[in-house]
Amino acid sequence: MSSYSHKELSIGCKAYIEGVRTSYGYIPSKSAGIAFCFLFVLSMIAHIVQFSWKRTWWCSLFSIGCMVEVLGWAGRTWAAECPYNSTAFMIQISTLIIAPTFFTAGIYVLLGRIIQLFGRASSLLSPKLYLWIFCTCDIISLVVQAAGGGLASSESGTVNGNTAPGTNTMVAGIVFQLISLTIFVVCAADFFRRSLRLGYLDALLRGPLAYLLGAMVLSVVCIYIRSIYRTIELAQGWSGYLITHESFFVGLDGVMMVVAVAAFNVCHPGWLLPADHYLIYDFGCFHRAYIEP
Repeated sequence: MSSYSHKELSIGCKAYIEGVRTSYGYIPSKSAGIAFCFLFVLSMIAHIVQFSWKRTWWCSLFSIGCMVEVLGWAGRTWAAECPYNSTAFMIQISTLIIAPTFFTAGIYVLLGRIIQLFGRASSLLSPKLYLWIFCTCDIISLVVQAAGGGLASSESGTVNGNTAPGTNTMVAGIVFQLISLTIFVVCAADFFRRSLRLGYLDALLRGPLAYLLGAMVLSVVCIYIRSIYRTIELAQGWSGYLITHESFFVGLDGVMMVVAVAAFNVCHPGWLLPADHYLIYDFGCFHRAYIEP
């Protein structure tokens, strides 16, 4: 057993001690931490170059999300060497829980831009109202998850700390995000239905816009998988099976988030979304068509 107290272990860098449990339930993989730091830095730089080049400043949301992911995975890389350090644990739990919120915010803005492109008749809500509702939901989710993450991580660094309130708060934030994302999917499906009824089948399924919509669908699916995983993981508690086996975290959080944000590096809105709201696609080419406002 360790001669260190819990407080002494949480400060500085103490190597793993046999029989003394870490806050993770394992020693985080250093190679996984470095790999994901590299991937998210790469995506972040690419997004910065892309949105600066095309002046699609709202796409900076994807870069911010990548930056938050980098902080989180840097914390896990630090924890690979210092598995008991409370600061490293606090950094990774607080950042990785909220990072996807920035990706969903970017997706919400993207669909709002597409609705503007196709006209008011293509959506149940006006583009402005659409953005206000879903971006507000994202902010609420961000604040709730950040508060829960901070509370849980601070309690985990104390003797007999009660992490349940913070964990439950994080779960509530993720569930709220999952519900708002589900409502978003329903609204997106309604947009597709209305657009098809208005005769925009070719604009949706052929040409550059189809690739952008495909990236959006892929990203939403990945965020869905990650959110369901994190909900179950946290609901099981800090000693649950999922949270104490890193392979689940790497595959269902790390990999899912890399795919979710990298999809928009490959199919970037700055390249595929027309700047003119009255411009729609026809068989991969552009032509002007005035849509009912």
